[in-house]
Amino acid sequence: MEMRPLRYFAAVAETGHMTRAAENLGIQQPPLSQQIKALERELGVELFRRHPRGVALTEAGRQFQIEATRMLQNMEAMQQRMARVAQGQEGALSVGFTSSAAAHRFMPEALRAFRRSYPKVELQLRENNAAELTEALAAGRLHCGLLRVPVARPEGLLFETLLREPVVVAMPSDHRYALARVGKRARPLSLAQLCAEGLILVRRPGAPGLYADLLALCHAKGLQPRVVAEVDRMMTNLNLVAAGVGLSVVPASMTGAHAHAITYCALAGSGALDAPITLVRRNDEDNLPARHFAALLRELAAR
Repeated sequence: MEMRPLRYFAAVAETGHMTRAAENLGIQQPPLSQQIKALERELGVELFRRHPRGVALTEAGRQFQIEATRMLQNMEAMQQRMARVAQGQEGALSVGFTSSAAAHRFMPEALRAFRRSYPKVELQLRENNAAELTEALAAGRLHCGLLRVPVARPEGLLFETLLREPVVVAMPSDHRYALARVGKRARPLSLAQLCAEGLILVRRPGAPGLYADLLALCHAKGLQPRVVAEVDRMMTNLNLVAAGVGLSVVPASMTGAHAHAITYCALAGSGALDAPITLVRRNDEDNLPARHFAALLRELAAR
C-alpha cells in the first residue's frame, strides 16, 4: 500500500469533510474522493459514511485510523532518521586504537567531544596492536584507527600525524639506574646505557613501528641493543618491565602506569626520537560519522 492514500485518509478523518481536507492537502476535491473510494475498494470495507454536511468514520474506519496513524508516524520517524544519517548525525562508527595511543589524554577527550556533538552515533571501540589495526582498516572492518608509528602503509589508506610527544625510559623501580636520582627524579639514561641493559620491544616480526626508529638511532650511533623480549602490546611491555624482565622506551603519556613498580626517566640524546599519534583511515571512506570524527580530531589536535 502506498503512503499517499493513508495521508489522504488521515486528512479526511481529521476534518470530517472532503472539501476542507482537499484544501488542506492542496488538491482538488474530486481526485481526493476518488482516492478514498479506491482505498475502500482495496481494503474491502467502507471507511466513511457520507452525509450532507461531510463524512463520519465507520467502525472499520476508526480501526483503520489507528493503524494508519501508526504507519504514518513510523514513516515520519524513518524519514527523520534517514535525514540524520544523511547528515552524519546518526549511524555507527568503529574506531580502533592501540593501548599506547589510548594512554594519551587526547583520545578520551576526543571521544567525549564526539559523543557530545554526535550523541546518536553508535561508537564501536576496539583495541589492538598497530599491525592488526592497519589490516582491519585495509579490509574495511574499521572506519578509522589511532596508533603511534605506522607499521605498514597499504594502498588505499591515509596516515595523518595529529600530535607528537617525547619518549621516556621505563625501568623496574629497584634497578640501579632508578635508584640514581637527581632530587626526586631518576637521572636521564643515555642510549649506550640503555643498549647495555636487556631491552623489551613492542613489535611484530616485520612490523617494528615505533621501535624501528629506536633501533635505527642505536645502530646509527654504533650501538647494538640487547633485546630480551618482543611483545605485541604496550601494556604487556610495561607488565614485563614491572616484573623486572628488562627496560623499555615508551611514549611519555604512559608515565604513571605501574607507578609502584616502574620508574620513568628521560632518554638522553634522543631528540630525533618521538612518539606521534597517527590517524589512519581509508581514502575512499564514505561513512559520514568517520569524516566528522577525523575533522574533530584535527580540530582538537590543533589546539
